[in-house]
Amino acid sequence: MKTILSPFHLKDMTLKNRIVMAPMCMYSAEADGLATPWHYTHYTTRAAGGVGLIIVEATAVSPEGRITDQDLGIWNDDQRDQLRQIVLAVQALGSKIGLQLQHAGRKSESSVLPHYSVSDQAFSDDYLAPKKLREADFPMIAQAFQAAAKRALEAGFDLIEVHAAHGYLLSEAISPLTRPDMALTDRLELIDQVIKAVQVVWPETKPLQVRLSATDYVPEGLSRSDLLAVVDHLASLGVDSINLSSGGVVPIAPTAFPGYQVPYSALIKENFDIATIAGGLITSIDMATEILENGRADLVYLGRELLRNPYFVHQLGRRFDQAEFVPRQYRRA
Repeated sequence: MKTILSPFHLKDMTLKNRIVMAPMCMYSAEADGLATPWHYTHYTTRAAGGVGLIIVEATAVSPEGRITDQDLGIWNDDQRDQLRQIVLAVQALGSKIGLQLQHAGRKSESSVLPHYSVSDQAFSDDYLAPKKLREADFPMIAQAFQAAAKRALEAGFDLIEVHAAHGYLLSEAISPLTRPDMALTDRLELIDQVIKAVQVVWPETKPLQVRLSATDYVPEGLSRSDLLAVVDHLASLGVDSINLSSGGVVPIAPTAFPGYQVPYSALIKENFDIATIAGGLITSIDMATEILENGRADLVYLGRELLRNPYFVHQLGRRFDQAEFVPRQYRRA
């Protein structure tokens, strides 16, 4: 069997294959942050499609932490209960499901104010200037993540992912672009508090994942050695896996091409014994298979491709003559 269709074990979670649905904002919640029938259909369709792990889109730990007012939230029990319905349905279809916990920081467009950042500088002219967090304010953020993680556990999620990528609060805290005069060890203080707070309520037996931006795409940004130091620190805290992405701290678009973020996963695999997820415009069976067969990642995430084609895994099953990856109801096709 090809690696891409082989099981993968991470703590108490066993995935039936190596395909991951990337967390992608749907901007389809109401102002109350509740999941809707759209979310239910969206996620269960990919579970019926056989995806090994589905990571639910950026879900805010507090109202001002939303990217927009149409984002999901998990700061109250009603939101938890709506998400639980999705969790149960996805798991019943044989997929595992994770939740990405998010605070948008200075990139928030929520109507709830103030927005918070480690800097008092707006992301761009299109954004409001945030309120700068003092170090004494860090426990407030950590406690919001902790409460969200507790609700994620109560909802039955198999994994949680702390979002520290794309220039959102934890990402901007790590980057030298927002705090250029501060040592990396000091810039890690906020995510350090968040991870430790989450671990109080999230069982050690369940996987805890972090999504990182591996580069800022400017010379003054996060360096290769910085990235390795960040991963080393997260691994020392007990983080189980790293989901590699890039950019977002400043409004500079990367030069994107198929697989453009995969080398960051390969770099981590070369230096650490920690699980990684690679992605970035992966659109074909051959590309996804090559990444895994050559050991450049443990898992591959698909984003846009799974929006276009929820049945990517069915095609893998047919390609590699593994009928069990095509549901009985669909085999006549």
